[in-house]
Amino acid sequence: MATDAPRTHAGRVALVTGGGRGIGAAVAAELATRGARVAVLDTDAGLAAEAARACGGHAERCDVADRAAVDRACAAVEAALGPVDILVNNAGISPKRDGKPVPIWEMDGAEWDAVVAVNLTGCFNMARRLTPGMVARKRGWIVNMASVSGRVWTPLVSGHYTATKTALVGLTRHWAGELGPHGVRVNAVAPGRILTPLAKLTAPETNQAIVAATPLGRAGEPEEVARAVCFLSGPDAEFVTGAILDVSGGWMMS
Repeated sequence: MATDAPRTHAGRVALVTGGGRGIGAAVAAELATRGARVAVLDTDAGLAAEAARACGGHAERCDVADRAAVDRACAAVEAALGPVDILVNNAGISPKRDGKPVPIWEMDGAEWDAVVAVNLTGCFNMARRLTPGMVARKRGWIVNMASVSGRVWTPLVSGHYTATKTALVGLTRHWAGELGPHGVRVNAVAPGRILTPLAKLTAPETNQAIVAATPLGRAGEPEEVARAVCFLSGPDAEFVTGAILDVSGGWMMS
């Protein structure tokens, strides 16, 4: 975490879902470095608390697929930090089997439901709870965590993950149009291969093939995605909404 980052987010309250590790923890840390008061939500209370301690923030255990839990967590964050200005919809799951995606003919219906509930409905639950306040204040920033798999086909993930990330690209643009007149900007980041615990579940030879196909010749770091999130939620992007920003080293350019 850079210590000399500009305090572009001072005076703003940011909430990061799935913030206990990986990209989410990096986003929380970078937002805090830039002056935001940060809330970390995660299904793992221990990871949420650890990430919050690292950035001087507030932690709440929350399953974003559970609407009542989202309402409780958001109320607790607002009581502790104040109204939420920045929502980062980062929580997501991508189940694998022996490090490989599950084909449709082997997929369990409960697994499909779980991925849709977290990756897509979870974003709706968060936005449904927090956008009324943003609209009332004429101020807000939402950054959704999409994926390159939501823009082009990749053999790395299963159909449920692709479906949710593709839907999230469309939802980002719809919300941008819907909320723009109310002073709320909505954008998405579409990471490629980033070195996170989730990426490490993929078979090593697959990760090596991705790096070989990436023009920049390496995988990305969570902090690089975090800086993209900070750009989209910061003052340098005041005229940016409905954008899908690839952070992929040029891999699978579309």
